[in-house]
Amino acid sequence: MPTSYGAVVEAMVNDELDLAYFGGLTYVQARNRGEVTPLVTEINPRTGDATYRSVIIVPADSDVQEVSELKGRDFAFGSASSTSGSLHPAITLRDAGGIDYRTDLGNFAYTGGHDATAQAVANGGVDRGGLEDRILYDLIEDGGVDGDSVRVIEESEPIEGYPWVARDALSDELKEQIVQAYLDIDELALLDLLRADGYERVEPEDYDYVEEQATELDLLTTQ
Repeated sequence: MPTSYGAVVEAMVNDELDLAYFGGLTYVQARNRGEVTPLVTEINPRTGDATYRSVIIVPADSDVQEVSELKGRDFAFGSASSTSGSLHPAITLRDAGGIDYRTDLGNFAYTGGHDATAQAVANGGVDRGGLEDRILYDLIEDGGVDGDSVRVIEESEPIEGYPWVARDALSDELKEQIVQAYLDIDELALLDLLRADGYERVEPEDYDYVEEQATELDLLTTQ
């Protein structure tokens, strides 16, 4: 278990890992520094396909109703290298609110994780933040966050799922065996542990949009 998103990227590009579970952003950070290939991603039980979303939340009693109202206000991201905790909140701020996170917010901070962002907003530590929708809803269902304490004001477009990524130094035969191992999983207890309804193949081009947006928003460098 790595200490950070960046630690996984460093380990993969330095040939210390053969297979790793990345977010879309960390995968494109890795492929810009080494020879790696995405293999599969999970089918999201909440959507029935391989996508999920990022959401922007505020305290339930906040006067904020729309993303455009966040201009000049403080904001909490997760990790700087998180696809749904950093990149897509930045995209949503820009596209839904006309806000450049680098210049148009009051202050912004990185909490280090989705759980921390959700709990900080719920507990009043921060007034607004961005995180992955699945994690927010899991926290609410598990009692980690009071669902009555936060409110979603915007969600992103669907995001391509987290890829399992292999070093290209592995043989094509071995990579295909790994793919098939995931595609063949049908044990319900295992799928539940993996929070998946199954798996499907992904291709490098499925993450080109992530790379384009990360480059534009100065988030392509490993954090």
